[in-house]
Amino acid sequence: MRKIILFTSAFLSIFILASCNKVNPVMNNQPPSHPTGVQVINGDNTVEITWNKNPESDIAGYNVYYALSYNGKYTLIGTTKNNYYDDNGAQNSITIYYAVTAYDFNGNESVLSPDNVSATPRPEGFNETVFDYRNFPNTGGFSFTTFSDVAYNDSTADFFFENYNGNFYIDVWTDSDIQDMGPTNNIYDISYAPTSGWSPTKDAAAIVGHTYVIWTWDNHYAKIRVSNITNERMVFDWAFQAVAKNNQLKRSNISKVRGALEESKLNRR
Repeated sequence: MRKIILFTSAFLSIFILASCNKVNPVMNNQPPSHPTGVQVINGDNTVEITWNKNPESDIAGYNVYYALSYNGKYTLIGTTKNNYYDDNGAQNSITIYYAVTAYDFNGNESVLSPDNVSATPRPEGFNETVFDYRNFPNTGGFSFTTFSDVAYNDSTADFFFENYNGNFYIDVWTDSDIQDMGPTNNIYDISYAPTSGWSPTKDAAAIVGHTYVIWTWDNHYAKIRVSNITNERMVFDWAFQAVAKNNQLKRSNISKVRGALEESKLNRR
């Protein structure tokens, strides 16, 4: 059952200050409704949390909590007057669950939001360059293990770039997979790795503006977006999910509200 760790004295002082800023607040002990529509936006050692604004007119702010499991004990990590919060203390490769409460000027706090939302932050990089392996074999591959160019046939190479008579390709080895996800505005447009549709030829035509998902030999997922191609090289952005078997590559608002849970699960204190 979801539980909240007890408030600290510092947090209680927030209620007092908030009440002082409210002109003649109406005293009541009725807590607000819980926030809805909680979503997460995960990135590199950071998670952005957003939610819908509460409908009550006496909302003073929101508390953001985290836990390491959905039904675990939730710890307060921050307070905000806005309907968004950045968890800059998140660590890559650790799955974090989030919940939000609303509180009013009288210090009444809602129950935790019931949305089942979690994020697994992952590393990312921009404007990386990999070279045509036929002419530059020692820098023709890219490794998500080291986040750097490697020889195209290095044991850690996850993909390599090929200029084949003026036709450009992104290649993977036989123990890996690749899929062209089509044109995208940026690297963040692709949220999750697909479950099917992998290239049977273990390559994909390299096209500027397209994002590709790679299923690596050691069961990780990554994505690259091509930003420029010349005869000698390919420039790209990337994101790599360092947790094996985790297909969460997102940094876009795609988490879905799972619906209200039964009343007994809303009162998680």
